[in-house]
Amino acid sequence: MTATRITAAVVDDSAVVRKHLSDLLTTAGIDVLFTAGDPLFAWPKLQARWPDVIVLDVEMPRMDGISFLRQIMGTRPTPVVMCSTLTAAGAATTLQALAEGAVAFVTKPTIGLRDFLGDPGNGLVAAVRAAASARMSAVRRPAAAMPTANTPVAAPPLAPAAHAPVLGQTTERIIAIGASTGGVQAIERVLTALPRTAPGTLIVQHMPAQFTAAFADRLNALCAMEVREAADGDRVMPGRVLIAPGGQHMQLRRNGAQYTVSVRDGPLVNRHRPSVDVLFRSVAQQAGRNAAGALLTGMGDDGARGLLEMRQAGAATAAQDESTCVVFGMPKAALQLGAAAATLPLDQMGQWLVGAVTPAEEARN
Repeated sequence: MTATRITAAVVDDSAVVRKHLSDLLTTAGIDVLFTAGDPLFAWPKLQARWPDVIVLDVEMPRMDGISFLRQIMGTRPTPVVMCSTLTAAGAATTLQALAEGAVAFVTKPTIGLRDFLGDPGNGLVAAVRAAASARMSAVRRPAAAMPTANTPVAAPPLAPAAHAPVLGQTTERIIAIGASTGGVQAIERVLTALPRTAPGTLIVQHMPAQFTAAFADRLNALCAMEVREAADGDRVMPGRVLIAPGGQHMQLRRNGAQYTVSVRDGPLVNRHRPSVDVLFRSVAQQAGRNAAGALLTGMGDDGARGLLEMRQAGAATAAQDESTCVVFGMPKAALQLGAAAATLPLDQMGQWLVGAVTPAEEARN
């Protein structure tokens, strides 16, 4: 990254989108080195001058965004911000891109696109600035071979795997996880390390409403546990992961010996809905010492105060360490508050969470 100004490149097959995004970034003080209509036009320009951040469309002619992302990550890992329209297909593809190494995304509406592109508050500038500070060494890079212009469009995520029935009994032990920038990869790595019988797990990942269902479906195909987008009143039980829906807050509720979730609209908290703080505070109040919480990679400080409340209520708490974070903002804020009792690399987080809420007599069996 340059010493004074962030540099960027915009790769999108729409000339209108390229112009508006370029103007928006330039007005915000970000230097746009070049724009290109597709990856094959962009590649020689990248070889001549590499930017700090690449803004990349998903569906483009000659080479799709996923294949180009793999080429970037395999050649010179660079922060990439994906652009996607608000469709189910676009959401699934964008989530695949985030799992492949992109660090952020902005969503383009299908209606009112021109007004959106000219709006300084559309999230692009903030996403590019956050991406410029990303630690690319913490991003798991794809191992696929370099694609060419003839590489077929990336396949959609795998169909959900068949799961054994979720255990019928409930549990008073809860795992709560919060993440933002870089969280798609981080959450996948944590959840794939959890056994099918792990305690009920609640997750807030900052993303819009159109993306959380696709995110849950993707994880459900990869994990031993059942993963679903949460609905109001859903039971929290062993073997089940509930993802907070985009645009709604999720809170833990207790009804006798059972836990459920409340999914509600509400004001933004720490500029987010869903907010990690909202979830963590409810876990502190409803589960106390019967819970474990982890704050993963992300920009800002959402979740830090809630994690502190969890610790004060007797819960086990941890923050992801700096070396494995894409953006260290949220875990750093938690550590500065004394909210995290442990600081762990990402690959140890899943095992730690299960161990933190497993009674000693069960661990010995």
